[in-house]
Amino acid sequence: MFQNFLQVHAIANNNYVAFTFFVGTMAMMAACVFFFFEMSNVDKKWRTSILVSGLITFIAAVHYYYMRGYNLETGESPVFFRYVDWILTVPLMCVEFYLITKKAGAKLNLLWQLIFASVIMLVTGYIGEAIYGKETQSWIWGLISGLAYFYIVYLVWFGEVATLAKNAGPSVQKAVKTLGWFVLVGWAIYPIGYIAGTEGGLFGIKMFQSLSMDIVYNIGDAINKIGFGLVIYALAQSDKSVTQNA
Repeated sequence: MFQNFLQVHAIANNNYVAFTFFVGTMAMMAACVFFFFEMSNVDKKWRTSILVSGLITFIAAVHYYYMRGYNLETGESPVFFRYVDWILTVPLMCVEFYLITKKAGAKLNLLWQLIFASVIMLVTGYIGEAIYGKETQSWIWGLISGLAYFYIVYLVWFGEVATLAKNAGPSVQKAVKTLGWFVLVGWAIYPIGYIAGTEGGLFGIKMFQSLSMDIVYNIGDAINKIGFGLVIYALAQSDKSVTQNA
């Protein structure tokens, strides 16, 4: 039985999709351990933010472990499990913007705007990819998902988040700007994966049709989820240094 388990879960040398799931699992696991252990080494006001970063990577590590197993056993993309992961972790990433601007006057209304937009982005993305992924109307759901995404981009770069960051000090402003780049550039990886996995690719361009959306998504997750946490950690350490030198 154990030998059969190893055979089922062994990764072939040319199975790059399963390999990225494996690397993703280990990377997320290492990151969550790091964030949890470092909570005691940052100022109290940043501990909730570091905790959230640890929860994001912990949830992702668990899901990546199951997604890897599902992919190896079925050879299919674990679309459902991936969106379960995102519906938990992406709103938490949006929560980070509220937490780091809370001292500057961020209200709960901003928090709910960010969470609501992220949920709409993910639910419509799932409908387009999982239900209508092989039909031409998938672009309609992709468009709705994209509009919700650009609303988050607007809040972070030009809206309330950006305004609050300016009043929260240079360290917070720098962190919000860096996280904004993750949202603008890093999160843009996901529409590419969506296009690659739905009917017709990007206007039928073969280069996009040949992409593996799982590899694209896995790379995007590792960059964004771990990167988000590291930016928050750097903010906490920078603020700690300023406080000690004051």
